[in-house]
Amino acid sequence: MNDVVLKELCLADGLSGYEKEVTRVMKKYMAPCVDEIRYDNLGSLVAYKKGSEPLKVLLTGHVDEIGMVVRSIDEKGYVHPHQLGTLFAHSLGAQEVTLTTREGKKLKGIIGTHAKDPQFQLNKDTIPVQDQIVDFGVYSKKDLEDLGVRIGDPITPSGYYQELNHPDFVAAKAWDDRVGAGLVVETAMALKDVKVAPDVYFAGTVQEEVGLRGAKTVGQMVEPDISIALDVYPCNDTTNDPKGEYALGKGCTICLADTSSIAHTGLVQYLEELCEKHGIAYQETMISRGGTDSGELHRVGKGSVNVSIAIPNRYVHTQRSIINRQDYQSALSLLVEFLKDINLEKLQALLASKQ
Repeated sequence: MNDVVLKELCLADGLSGYEKEVTRVMKKYMAPCVDEIRYDNLGSLVAYKKGSEPLKVLLTGHVDEIGMVVRSIDEKGYVHPHQLGTLFAHSLGAQEVTLTTREGKKLKGIIGTHAKDPQFQLNKDTIPVQDQIVDFGVYSKKDLEDLGVRIGDPITPSGYYQELNHPDFVAAKAWDDRVGAGLVVETAMALKDVKVAPDVYFAGTVQEEVGLRGAKTVGQMVEPDISIALDVYPCNDTTNDPKGEYALGKGCTICLADTSSIAHTGLVQYLEELCEKHGIAYQETMISRGGTDSGELHRVGKGSVNVSIAIPNRYVHTQRSIINRQDYQSALSLLVEFLKDINLEKLQALLASKQ
């Protein structure tokens, strides 16, 4: 796990529809490792490494994060936000955020609420996101406008990247899905001087949090034989979940099913056999809410042999979430071994396993 790469990715601001800070970081690190870099028309980045056989493998990590845009500014200078992606209103109060103007200026603000009684809502229910405000510490609407703030400007959680008390645990903003973006980048770096059979496409997809949109356009652009979406899944190791524990520190996750896709059973078996062969820790899971880029990738063209590989994540979709280095490293090791092992003959065997 390369902290230099991951920190730069996490500190970049990349709300859905405003992702170019993140794709520029990916491009910087992948350009020396691949044969070509291209973009789709939405802004998704695709880096291409030529292989020796007529086989296409696509890895995706989505680059967008949850956040807000400026919906309106009142006369006192408070910003009223519109959310993009799923925000948890109860986690937002008093959090620091960063607004990026169209000129690229960064402004710090604090999420608050309008006080409706002397107790400042202390005993009330959670204030819905659309009823919260962002306080940028100004006197008036004109003050904000003079700073360059306009309707539609993106607002994201302020940057954070911190190793915790055990060095395996790292907290950051936007692990969803800078984890996937990091795995895409580090896999390309690891294979820089390695000859592989497939043509490999390393993608940073946009607008996943608002509907898997970049996955659809990248899938149409590449038309992969095999596609792997890299993301985070919310773990349940802080509770006694009767469905079983999905925990930090027990390896990456091979995702059998979520609400958007069912993993290709032949590919799941292949990946698990690689894990056993190379001593790579892994878990299996299914989730009943949410999905990944796989929701679009698996149905490209005649269908792509597809799976999602995820990293367990505590406190997903909040300003600060936690992952484990060992889980990240297990995913990276699995991806590298897979791309070194897969070839056209093995793809044909995967396809035959469904017939």
